[in-house]
Amino acid sequence: MSTNPRVPPAAALATAVVAVSAGAILVRLSDAPSSVAAFYRVLFTTLPLLPVALWRYRDEFACIDRRDLAFAALSGVALALHFAAWFESLDWTSVAASVTLVQAQPVFVALGAWLLLHERVTRRMVAGIAVAIAGMVAMSLGDFLGGVLVGPRPLYGNGLALFGALTAAGYVLAGRSLRQRVSLVPYVVVVYGVCTVSLLAIVLLQGHPLAGYPSREWALFAGLALGPGLLGHTVLNWTLAHVESSVASVSLLGEPVGATLLAFLLLGEVPTPVTLVGGAVVLAGIALTSTGTAN
Repeated sequence: MSTNPRVPPAAALATAVVAVSAGAILVRLSDAPSSVAAFYRVLFTTLPLLPVALWRYRDEFACIDRRDLAFAALSGVALALHFAAWFESLDWTSVAASVTLVQAQPVFVALGAWLLLHERVTRRMVAGIAVAIAGMVAMSLGDFLGGVLVGPRPLYGNGLALFGALTAAGYVLAGRSLRQRVSLVPYVVVVYGVCTVSLLAIVLLQGHPLAGYPSREWALFAGLALGPGLLGHTVLNWTLAHVESSVASVSLLGEPVGATLLAFLLLGEVPTPVTLVGGAVVLAGIALTSTGTAN
């Protein structure tokens, strides 16, 4: 890990968590189709990186072989499905449930690494996965069975959020080996480029227009790119050079808390007791899984 960075890593992590916490609120405020909002978020996040990538890293692009391009394509498609599913989930369930369930990505990464990459799973990880799954079941079924619903179709929305977590794990697993051979900026540009094209295909297949939106929507699209995209995940990637990955991963558990608080303050959305309790259980399971990685 690097020492004596100009910006305190703790402050950078706090900035990243606040930025990503605003993502769900910006999506909920938008009246545009969810796939359109997802497309412009990724597009507007990628465009500022293109000049840097082409100017400073153009030689690295020429060195990326076909195998790595295949992994990049797979990673980009998985990321596109993640954004499309998660953004859509916010139309059907509460912010608290959607953001908590989609944040379960480390659980699916641990399972995928064990099943596909034969990585060792520790007892702590197994316990964390079990706890997280129990919380997911409670969140997904508790309010529905109890007759207290937040959102028009919470069970469907929760399912979309879980699919978003699963595809986010696919994005991480597909890009793991590629990231070891390709620098951060070329990696992000290639993967985000594939993601952008994939989201564009989804938008066109759904028959949504790409233009004609009011200025308010364009401001929200730009906010999604600047906040969660550049100030959120880009800053988080920077912190990985200065803090342990488990610390960065667990710090993102603040996103559901921040998003739930913002939804309450800005949208007047009050989560049900089942959502709060189930969410706390899910976050505890994710924390166990993230800190239990085998050395």
